[in-house]
Amino acid sequence: MSKRGNKKSGQLRPSLKGKSGKKSLLPSYKRGPFGWLFIPILLLLTASLLFKQWQNDDINWDDFVRYLENKQIASLEVGDTEIKGMFNEPVKYGDKKTLTSFTVDYNPDVVRELGQMLQKSGVKWRFAKAQGWIFTLINMLILPLLLVGFLYFLFARNLRSGAGGMLMSFGRSKHRLYNKDKVAVSFKDVAGVDEAKEEVAEIIEFLKNPKKFQRLGGRIPRGVLLVGPPGCGKTLLAKAIAGEADVPFFSISGSDFVEMFVGVGASRVRDLFQQAKQSSPCIIFLDEVDAIGRKRGPSFASGGHDEREQTLNAILVEMDGFDTNDQVIVIAATNRGDILDHALIRPGRFDRQISVSLPDLKGRLEILNVHAKKIKLSSNANLERLARGTPMFSGADLAAIINEAALAATMGNKDYVETSDLEEARDKVRWGRARKSRVIDEQDKKITAYHEAGHAFVQSTLKDADPLHKVSIIPRGPYGGATFALPEKDRMHYTKRYCMALLQVCFGGRISEEIFCDDISSGAQSDIQQATNIAKQMILTWGMSEKLGLISYEPDSGLSDLMYAIPGEKEYSEKTAEQIDSEVKRLVDEAYKKARELIEANKDKLDQIAKALLKYETLDGDDVKAILQGRQLDKPTVSDLLAAEQAKSAQPKSEQQEQKKDKTSG
Repeated sequence: MSKRGNKKSGQLRPSLKGKSGKKSLLPSYKRGPFGWLFIPILLLLTASLLFKQWQNDDINWDDFVRYLENKQIASLEVGDTEIKGMFNEPVKYGDKKTLTSFTVDYNPDVVRELGQMLQKSGVKWRFAKAQGWIFTLINMLILPLLLVGFLYFLFARNLRSGAGGMLMSFGRSKHRLYNKDKVAVSFKDVAGVDEAKEEVAEIIEFLKNPKKFQRLGGRIPRGVLLVGPPGCGKTLLAKAIAGEADVPFFSISGSDFVEMFVGVGASRVRDLFQQAKQSSPCIIFLDEVDAIGRKRGPSFASGGHDEREQTLNAILVEMDGFDTNDQVIVIAATNRGDILDHALIRPGRFDRQISVSLPDLKGRLEILNVHAKKIKLSSNANLERLARGTPMFSGADLAAIINEAALAATMGNKDYVETSDLEEARDKVRWGRARKSRVIDEQDKKITAYHEAGHAFVQSTLKDADPLHKVSIIPRGPYGGATFALPEKDRMHYTKRYCMALLQVCFGGRISEEIFCDDISSGAQSDIQQATNIAKQMILTWGMSEKLGLISYEPDSGLSDLMYAIPGEKEYSEKTAEQIDSEVKRLVDEAYKKARELIEANKDKLDQIAKALLKYETLDGDDVKAILQGRQLDKPTVSDLLAAEQAKSAQPKSEQQEQKKDKTSG
């Protein structure tokens, strides 16, 4: 297989080099004998059509004499063998033709008779100017030549667009080519993925110095699969590989291969790999490869033989036909590595899978430093604190935080981005914009205050829960209030104690409403849903139920595709389903009971937190800690802040009035 592919590529390359020896991205085409024969045939056909068009106003001699006697002719131009004339009014000639001018042939022997006829009729006439044969030839051929040249121009462009002309141009690849000069991304622009950069270092070395690997007979991986959550830098890492290796970069999305016409995707795959081999060494980047690389199997819609599978088969064939000396590396990125076809990720195709996961604390700090170079940051801004408060944030989220902070500082007419702007941008990216202008009823405000106070109290009291960041009753995004708990460390494992603490925090708001408001509201909807999901995960996936044991009841994620999953099918019996439901309810009831006992034993402290929320609207973790310790808060209230803002806005007006008084008095 490799010898055949090598021979094929060796035959293609000489025909694609110009006079300078450089490779051309467009294939060259030679005109055969049929091409040369096509041009004169087209010329003759065009001249014939035009000649017929010019002869459409011919009339016979008898009709000419009749029109002349009836004085229907306005003027005449007499030539050597023909007469051209104009009618006074449009004349119907034949069945459908209406003429305003005419041409009639005559015999030069009747010139005397013609002169007498013209004198009797009184029609204005003159002799036609003599034209040379050169002018006549140009007049006959100039329009056909222009038409043929235009058609030939279109025909040449068709050839350049690929075999089949413009009608088959959709079979060409829609990739974007970044040359060495256009790829300006390097490893300095990529942060938070140190392990991934180390794994691709040998690929860069292979593209730079392939003979180094051939010396010992080693074979570089033909394909590299980048797997990770969205926004973690998979595309950026692929560009950095191309930038470090200083090679061309072919970028295309998986959805660009598939069209409504069957076979187009496979044609584009072949065209892409052919151009890549001609530009080797290079990198092909397939973004969102799961669009065409899903597992093959019986399909309810198309019987298993559709356009997507043909495209996947073409990719499999092209990657298997690589030679060790082709120097073409295929890099693919996906968020769903579990649903890819096994033939695509087997050794020999995508040999290596690199996990590009969410950044840790060190990685988040590096990413923030990279993006912070583009803005004016205050000297007191603490990026390390921001990195500690953004666990489970992707690189794209961190970039959005820096950008939102810069926009907020600009709207506030600040010279630099401060820590307050960074924290507000973090909350905005995660939970949405604060709606401070929303008018809230006093009763709703009270219910929200006690609800969020319940969350904040349980969050601050339990040792196994994450530290409390802040609590607010200002509407933010879809929530009427929010309690923010941001862990200070990256959590790799979820213990049972931590999960039970999360369940208690979820029920703290509902329990506080029951005790202090003597009623319950719909504000606990998201809390109940979150608690249910946590309890199910503990039972179905993590084996945290002694009754059900260490058995996973979660459906296989690889069979979650509609093509393979059978609706309504479960992997356990109805009896087991009942046990699962009872265990989930047991965990929820246990967490609810513990949270209620904790709140009822500390009603006065929770009441103080709720009253402080009604007064200040927002409390941070230190404020809640001070209230629990019995200290009084010394901070401006909401009304004080509003009064200060009004004073600032009114101060310039008073200064202007004083300046006007000084001018008038002067």
